[in-house]
Amino acid sequence: MPLSLAPMSTSYRRSTPSPLRSGIATLVLAVVASMTAFPNARSLQAASSDRPNIIFILADDQGFGDVGALNPESKIPTPNIDRIAAEGMIFGDAHTSSSVCTPTRYSVLTGRYHWRTHLQKGVLGGFSPPLISPGRLTIASMLKSQGYKTAGIGKWHLGWDWPLKGDGTADDGGDFSKPYAKGWDVDYEGEIKNGPNDLGFDYFFGISASLDMPPYVFVRNRVPTEKATVEKAFNRKGPAGANFEAVDVLPTFTEETVRFIDENADSEQPFFIYFPLNAPHTPIVPTDQWRGKSGINVYGDFTMQVDATVGQVLEALDKNNIADETLIVFTTDNGCSPAAKINELEAAGHDQNYIYRGHKADIYEGGHRVPFVVRWPGKVEPGSRTEHLIGQIDFLATAADITGATIPSDGAEDSVSFLPTLLGQAQQPPRQSIISQSIGGQFAIRDGDWKLCLCPGSGGWSSPRPGRHDMSNMPPMQLYDLASDPGEENNLIAEHPDRVKEMKAMLRKAIDDGRTTPGEKLANDAEIVMVKPLPKSKR
Repeated sequence: MPLSLAPMSTSYRRSTPSPLRSGIATLVLAVVASMTAFPNARSLQAASSDRPNIIFILADDQGFGDVGALNPESKIPTPNIDRIAAEGMIFGDAHTSSSVCTPTRYSVLTGRYHWRTHLQKGVLGGFSPPLISPGRLTIASMLKSQGYKTAGIGKWHLGWDWPLKGDGTADDGGDFSKPYAKGWDVDYEGEIKNGPNDLGFDYFFGISASLDMPPYVFVRNRVPTEKATVEKAFNRKGPAGANFEAVDVLPTFTEETVRFIDENADSEQPFFIYFPLNAPHTPIVPTDQWRGKSGINVYGDFTMQVDATVGQVLEALDKNNIADETLIVFTTDNGCSPAAKINELEAAGHDQNYIYRGHKADIYEGGHRVPFVVRWPGKVEPGSRTEHLIGQIDFLATAADITGATIPSDGAEDSVSFLPTLLGQAQQPPRQSIISQSIGGQFAIRDGDWKLCLCPGSGGWSSPRPGRHDMSNMPPMQLYDLASDPGEENNLIAEHPDRVKEMKAMLRKAIDDGRTTPGEKLANDAEIVMVKPLPKSKR
């Protein structure tokens, strides 16, 4: 079956590229029209000049099936997330760009695939240098240019420059698995550079990486709120503030977010809050109020506390009478982690990733198909649902569409607006194709309902696991028809060689062009290997 081009249904503006664009576009259409399903046109008229407040809540390691509105058989109550869904729209086919956290965050904030940077597998550490390069467009800088007051509150995990007591900055080489000795040489009274405040955020309060990665200190804007003077271990040992305790982090983030809403509710200036939670990621530390509440295990308890955090945000909007002026998103950075003790969840009849195979770190759907619910009163039909394919990477272009912003030709190069879908006006999905990666850097690409995984096994932590299971007798790739096989059980690679060839060509083009939206070719930050070698099995 030939692949079809899918016109893009976006209407936000992009600055005009050079005259070479038309010639390149003609050549591309002539040569590879049958090998791409990415959006192929962009109109030049903004759809809306509305400027709602925008809150983007990003939970950490929470699965698709951990939300009651998405999983009718869920055993973990999530009434507040369910409220957003009931009063807004559910996106049933929404994806992260990766099945782990750092790359997902990069794609959310920049509208660019993370694998165009040097980070093509794994995640950063707590002392890693910045992944977002200076001057790169972010959703915060874009909205700030549109008159928004911008705040980032929560887990950053995109690197920044920690100042050392002598010259230079910290660099753990991204190896978060080992203690970083120079963490004790960091000047915790010095100013952080190339962090959130340099990327469009007027205000930042949070932690540098995951809650199980040192240093264990809160940072307000550019400076920690206390010096790291003691050693603590929340799974990993490292420098910590004497007053910093893991159990306090989610409540503190929640209080900061509610305070920001309260302080800015009466302003004529709209606000944007990027609210990346530390939970229910490890360490799984619900407060005493929530411990034991799920009746399943501590992960279930912590997930209920995450829902309560969402409820406090909704309550703050209601209390300040700005719910009708606010667009709110709840989503997660990847699927549920094995650290949730999946066997205990399953014993209780709870499917943490619903009907989807795999979990965090995997190339399978359970790794990167995530909850994505949006409420925007007066704009989004309550109780609506769509199966249009979208990515979190598309939120930047969508916010630009909402606010009438112009996106430069070298910014948000993989972001496509889903505003027409959100408003119930789309005749077709905003995109036909999206690219995902596992923790090991293995690629998958969608074309409509077809999904091609360019590896055998999970590419991550579930079975068959690279380096742990022998995959020498397995087909080198996997092709699934998600329409008939959402659980990815029937590999059709042998039956459809032409489709495999075409989808590989789509991925190669996406890599080589440096973008998946129309425009001039752009350079990637590093060489990209399309098929990553898997570690040898330990038989």
